[in-house]
Amino acid sequence: MNSIVEKIEKYRVVTICRGVYGDQLKKLVEALQDGGIRLIEVTFDQADPEAVKKTGDAIAMIAENFPQMLVGCGTATKIEHVLATKAAGGMFVLSPNVNLDVIKATKAAGLVSIPGALTPTEMLDAIDAGADIVKVFPAGWLGLRYIKDVKGPINHAKFMAAAGINEENIKDYRDAGYCSFGISGRLVDKKLIESGDFEEITRRARTFVEQVSAD
Repeated sequence: MNSIVEKIEKYRVVTICRGVYGDQLKKLVEALQDGGIRLIEVTFDQADPEAVKKTGDAIAMIAENFPQMLVGCGTATKIEHVLATKAAGGMFVLSPNVNLDVIKATKAAGLVSIPGALTPTEMLDAIDAGADIVKVFPAGWLGLRYIKDVKGPINHAKFMAAAGINEENIKDYRDAGYCSFGISGRLVDKKLIESGDFEEITRRARTFVEQVSAD
């Protein structure tokens, strides 16, 4: 698990794939990989009764066809989601909230735990339960000052920023102390996917990678 955490800290940009499956997902992952992305999560659609199967199949496809990619799940709110991710070959579990049962099940399965938290109490509860990285959600709307203040007393934690992070501000959030970033709309742009403009997705991916690597 430590090696996966190290790779998340190294590659930084986690693409959040929501509602994209099959051939379109395969083309999307190819475009992201060409742009230098190495981390991808497939979310569980809470409103879809077929979410467990769809997400499990998607994770398995990525794990099998893209060995350079580290793949995991997102929006994991149940132990069932953790088990499906493990069975599909996923390596990490992201959640929108601090669910202690999900965190403990993730660690028991040998996967990296990244729950979502907002307040210092939630953050410390997640860390005490075994979380490897705390996803601050929604980070973009909280601003840079928030994480700087939080990291004063909670200086032993690793933080991922999710929601509201784009090419223009990602470097600022990196410099503020975030180790990684969850990116959705800019890299999983449904209009670009529908039109087949995967070259633009590759260009955007490359920009994100360059920004988090810039001095």
